[in-house]
Amino acid sequence: MIKALTEITSTGPAPARQQETRVYLWIKAFHIMAVITWFAGLFYLPRLFVYHAQAEDDVSRERFKIMERKLLRGIMNPSMVVTLLLGGWMLYLSPAWLSQGWMHAKLTLVALLVVYHHMCGRIRKRFADDANTRSHVYYRWFNEAPVLALVGIVILVVVKPF
Repeated sequence: MIKALTEITSTGPAPARQQETRVYLWIKAFHIMAVITWFAGLFYLPRLFVYHAQAEDDVSRERFKIMERKLLRGIMNPSMVVTLLLGGWMLYLSPAWLSQGWMHAKLTLVALLVVYHHMCGRIRKRFADDANTRSHVYYRWFNEAPVLALVGIVILVVVKPF
């Protein structure tokens, strides 16, 4: 009996299912890489806002404008789009996840991150137009939001509490 169970489980899934699983795992790997890249930007851009708000000379302010624009447009926007597309593709391949409560909570946090991302874009534009009115202290607090979202998302995905 044990030998029969071992043979059944060791042969793995049928070839078509195995191929589908491989595709899913590749999508998941690239999704994780895109998430890491997106979060790096979500952590770093508000930190640049802190330093930009503290900058006292024009040369520094202009340097921050360039850094902020390149970070948002060159790294954050593409990584957000890739994250969302690959996440959507995984949900398409495994629609059963949508019946789970933890997935609804995770998707809510992801939606809030998209809003936060767009808020960062608006703030960047205000800095670019020399129209910022907030202090560096505000941006230090603003910088904490993606940390809280990341903690929540990781717990939801790993623990699947509900």
